[in-house]
Amino acid sequence: MTSAAAPASGKPKAARPPERSGRLSADDWAQAALDLIAEQGVAAVAVEPLARRLGVTKGSFYWHFPSRDALLQAALERWENVEQEAVFGALEKISDPQERLRALIQMVAHEIKSHAIYSAMLQALDHPIVQPVIGRVSERRLEYLTASFRQVGLGRSEAQHRARLAYTAYVGFLQLSLQLPQSRLDHDTFDEYIEHVMATLIPR
Repeated sequence: MTSAAAPASGKPKAARPPERSGRLSADDWAQAALDLIAEQGVAAVAVEPLARRLGVTKGSFYWHFPSRDALLQAALERWENVEQEAVFGALEKISDPQERLRALIQMVAHEIKSHAIYSAMLQALDHPIVQPVIGRVSERRLEYLTASFRQVGLGRSEAQHRARLAYTAYVGFLQLSLQLPQSRLDHDTFDEYIEHVMATLIPR
């Protein structure tokens, strides 16, 4: 249904954000690209929609980046670095290895935006910029999980197997949510599931 003031095309014009007076940084553009990836996927990252979203001209973009691919690279590297600092940095403050693993699983389980970004990247694994980032992130996560399971007393081989199982559960849950959206759990059931995951994976 359209309003009486809608243009002839039948689609009302979206209100343009006010032009910003201050110059945006490269990080501002990278974060805006990440926000768009979380909402619409990797393919949605484009200069004009982001410029409208930020309330600036395309000239602001080209001040910082030579191309759309350069922006995508910066956005994914920002996600990779911020995640490493926010997650691993916070967990290092927890001295007990079992509690650290519980905190890791709880933190990852409730990082909704990170889930959305990671899911979007899983759907774009054939992209030459996405694949190396996913590879580095996955390798680092598996190494961290393996070290964590070693610290709770598992042998090297068993810790590696447990790390793979934990990471497979994470990736598989995201893939299931993509393939069967109707299977998404309500809040209480999800919390019960996370408790089950921790009880299953973390040695007592």
